[in-house]
Amino acid sequence: MSDLSGEVLAEVAAWLPPNDEPDRPQIQVATVDEDGRPDLRTVLLSEWDERGFVFHTDARSRKADQLAARPGVAVLVLWPGFTRQLVVRGRAEPLDADRIAGGYAKRSPYLRQLAWLNDDELAQAGQEQRRARWAAAAGHDFSAPPESWTGYLVRPERLTFWRSDAEGPSHRVEYREEPGGGWSTHHLPG
Repeated sequence: MSDLSGEVLAEVAAWLPPNDEPDRPQIQVATVDEDGRPDLRTVLLSEWDERGFVFHTDARSRKADQLAARPGVAVLVLWPGFTRQLVVRGRAEPLDADRIAGGYAKRSPYLRQLAWLNDDELAQAGQEQRRARWAAAAGHDFSAPPESWTGYLVRPERLTFWRSDAEGPSHRVEYREEPGGGWSTHHLPG
């Protein structure tokens, strides 16, 4: 797969916040289940670079199982007010241990605690029990990720940038990875 470069990399850089910005965008990640049907959920975009887009999750999750069986994935970044959207289609690759730990270290204290406590037992508990378990764990050390913490790099094959226009038609520009490497540009109807 080709790394992002040139015009497409410049477009990504103009649209997404830098990786050192603590407020991370929410993304929707679409996978395919064992019956070939789509599945969708919202996670945080941990970071991005010329290789692709990174998100982290629980290795015990349905999305992790689906990605292990079928690594094809689509990612949507939607801006407030439906003014812009970026759709990325590609393949998800598991991250190495260093990138998994690095993504965990950048999480807020709330999300680190959630990574440790969010299991089947907590999910089945009533609201009062969940809150009590949460409060009881508040003083624990959550500086290292749990074994169930993992992450993925989505290597793009196609990126579609859509921008609304209150005074005229919306505009879509799509970049497609070419078989011999590099990216082709396509202007599409809004």
